[in-house]
Amino acid sequence: MSGRILVAGLGNMFCSDDAFGIEVISRLAQRTWPDGVEVQDFGIRGIHLAYQLLEPYDLVVLIDAVQRGEPPGTVYTVEAEPAEEPGPEVSMDAHDLGPDAVLSLVPRLGGTLGPVVVIGCEPADLGTGIGLTPAVQDAVQTAVELVTDLVIGRRVREGTS
Repeated sequence: MSGRILVAGLGNMFCSDDAFGIEVISRLAQRTWPDGVEVQDFGIRGIHLAYQLLEPYDLVVLIDAVQRGEPPGTVYTVEAEPAEEPGPEVSMDAHDLGPDAVLSLVPRLGGTLGPVVVIGCEPADLGTGIGLTPAVQDAVQTAVELVTDLVIGRRVREGTS
């Protein structure tokens, strides 16, 4: 194990709650992280993230607005199961690559993923606008704490803190 962890925020800052991942990353980037932990805002650059995932990581944490039908502001922790084989072709529209599309693109590019966890938040509004709705803004700190616990907890369990 290399001890490398990537924490990646996704979202569009011009589409209200879609900026959830960007806001969480903004707060996480203000913290000091152990060596080997990378915290990056990928915004709408899903293709860039897919290429970044060709690098070997022991854990990838993706943060994004995720619609699952729960009340706005609900925070999800989902362990993704990356495909071993390339999935169906995905749109190369940079504005339309969510976590599932990014993960299915990696095997097509010749990569192999390790464990991936998605920290998602149910949005209230994905329309044009700058700024999170109150319910989603309230969920940002919860996500920051979840990511911190996940990353630091993993590093302690592996003895790489």
